[in-house]
Amino acid sequence: MTAYALTDSWTMTRRELAHWARQPVQVAVGLAFPVMLMLMFGYLIGGGRGVSGPYVDYLVPGMLALTMAFGLEGTMIAVTQDLTKGVIDRFRAMPMADGAVLVGRSAADMLQSALVLSVLIGVGHALGWRVHGGFAGFWGAVGLLLLFRFAMLWIGIHLALIAGKPELVQAVQILVWPVGFLSNALATPDSMPGWLGTAVEWNPLSRTATAVRELFEGGAVDPAHIWAAVGWPLGLLAVFFPLAVRRFGRLSK
Repeated sequence: MTAYALTDSWTMTRRELAHWARQPVQVAVGLAFPVMLMLMFGYLIGGGRGVSGPYVDYLVPGMLALTMAFGLEGTMIAVTQDLTKGVIDRFRAMPMADGAVLVGRSAADMLQSALVLSVLIGVGHALGWRVHGGFAGFWGAVGLLLLFRFAMLWIGIHLALIAGKPELVQAVQILVWPVGFLSNALATPDSMPGWLGTAVEWNPLSRTATAVRELFEGGAVDPAHIWAAVGWPLGLLAVFFPLAVRRFGRLSK
């Protein structure tokens, strides 16, 4: 049964990857947008309130985490388009494991997210940012970033299934912006009013960004930060993954 579900999920993943070849501009825009954000905050807007040391060392890990929270609209629109065009109904009429369509879509998104991370890390290196945490620190940080992305992705899939229509995705996507900018991605909580700083510290994105900074930087790493960066995404997945699969299973054939 598990092999059957994995085979179906891989088939749906290849379907999504085939869309990339037919829509290269969309893929290029998805790569260029976070690069422009990083350059904008690094050179035009500036920032770094409360940051000690070079701002680029604080900015790049924060931007990596911020990028993992944003860019969900592509997956959300793809899900809603399949719903409105009847593609989901055709898939559900086939002998296919429940949720394979969603797993395939999420797998394709994760591949694109890994590509975006690679590009941003290269841009950060060009800006003067360096990784001092060694091999284990680097891949540990990348793993936390992708775990956070995976959790955010399933929140987006669930919201897309609720929205049901591509034109409603933009309204739902706005909900992600407070999570992104009410975080420590661009400035430290110490530079904010007390109540706001407390809220920012509890933001799941902030938890990931803090742990990622420590892993990239090397030296002392607070285990509590690592556990928080792992616990928040796993908790979100425990809620939204089954919700999304259950809602998908209740769609009419």
